[in-house]
Amino acid sequence: MTEYRSMPDKDCLPAALYRADQVREMDRLAIEEYGIPGDTLMERAGQAAFDLLRRRWPDVKRILVLTGTGNNGGDGFVVARLALQAGLEVRVLQLGDRERISGDARTNAMRYAALSGEWQLCGDDLPRDADLIVDAVLGTGLERRVEGRWARVLGHVNAARIPVLSLDIPSGLHSDTGVILGTAVRADATISFIALKQGMFTADGPDCCGEIHFHALDVPAKVYASQLLSARRLDWARQKELLRPRKRTSHKGDFGHVLVVGGDHGFGGAARLCAEAALRTGAGRVSLATRREHLSAVLAGRPEIMTHAVEEASGLASLTARATVIAIGPGLGRRDWGAALWEQVLGLEQPLVVDADALNLLSEAPRRREDWVLTPHPGEAARLLDCSTRDIHADRFGAVRELQQRYGGVVVLKGAGSIIAGDAHQPPAVCCDGNPGMASGGMGDVLTGVIAAWLAQSWPAREAAQLGVCLHAAAADKAARAGERGLLASDLMSHLRRLANPDNG
Repeated sequence: MTEYRSMPDKDCLPAALYRADQVREMDRLAIEEYGIPGDTLMERAGQAAFDLLRRRWPDVKRILVLTGTGNNGGDGFVVARLALQAGLEVRVLQLGDRERISGDARTNAMRYAALSGEWQLCGDDLPRDADLIVDAVLGTGLERRVEGRWARVLGHVNAARIPVLSLDIPSGLHSDTGVILGTAVRADATISFIALKQGMFTADGPDCCGEIHFHALDVPAKVYASQLLSARRLDWARQKELLRPRKRTSHKGDFGHVLVVGGDHGFGGAARLCAEAALRTGAGRVSLATRREHLSAVLAGRPEIMTHAVEEASGLASLTARATVIAIGPGLGRRDWGAALWEQVLGLEQPLVVDADALNLLSEAPRRREDWVLTPHPGEAARLLDCSTRDIHADRFGAVRELQQRYGGVVVLKGAGSIIAGDAHQPPAVCCDGNPGMASGGMGDVLTGVIAAWLAQSWPAREAAQLGVCLHAAAADKAARAGERGLLASDLMSHLRRLANPDNG
């Protein structure tokens, strides 16, 4: 049973993620079935947010609270009242007609007003003298685009260069998809209540939420048992606990043989990165089938890779017979050479990790297998589903489910908050590690090698993909300590090795 409490460390956040409708049902059950008044839940939310505010920004003196007319605004009024009672200078700016505030939100608005707290209608401009903005405008129920004056105000929040704390979810962010609905607040920190929402961790969610905190509001554990989680949050801190030291009697044959197929003319680097990543992640042996022109460079840079010149698809036969896992796609190309190798590999029985141009070739002649791991970025995913990258971004959870249903196996939809989906009976998983420095050439090739290495070491496909995605992202986070700009895929190699060993991660 997950312990639900306030957790400022991202590595300690609950693993369970939910959709907005599920959280609303939990809220209803807490009130109607377990007798917790809605006003009590709102008071707990406001208190948790105010406690975070004081910890995170201890020197704040002037607070600007932006409120809407719903329960999210009610949470904001609790924060405003607590801040006022603590001797801080507080100003509440109201978006929407205050006469529409009702229920528990109205109760807390009146409590704030009874203290003679400043409460004004929000105009088109924001005051510039605040030390902190509390965003309590739009909650998890938002389903339509934010437009007009509301959008202008949220835009002013982002332009103000004042720290922002969002309550439950940043205003304008869709709770389920993580997509910005027209305009959304980009918070420095977000505190989420009762349960974490899946959209906070993928698409635009990470950019908008900032540092994520959580408080369960002391909701009974049985409330959570009423809902099947919609997704799981993954990070390397948890994933590395699955690893164990190797036996002293181990030999290279115990850890599999990865065959990397790729590297057409001019693209040898992609295949080399994939092969080296497989070695650094612990594969016992790694072979590379590539164009003859790449052999000397690969051997000079990494002699441990067993490199073979393959100019015709028939040359693969002797190599594939010895392979445990085949990784195909990095630098493969879509010309005759790459297409012929792809067709040859498709007829084999070994599990596959499929990336890059192999995915593009798959999109041209779709087929289904249960023993492969597909690793598309949004552009490749769009080709596989015959839609646009905008469609993929609009619902990444829906896209990864459709990819898995159509093509089988395990699918890794790469991007901010990479999503891993296996069979339909298990919820997808979202990786919460990684950084923008990974937006550079070769990163996907490294990931392919990492996943292939875990497969070669006898991990089931879903677990291998989850381990691979999180290890890859964690290694990139280590490498990014020297700066995100200029981060190279090859910078990950030494970190992969250290993190893949339980005592060093």
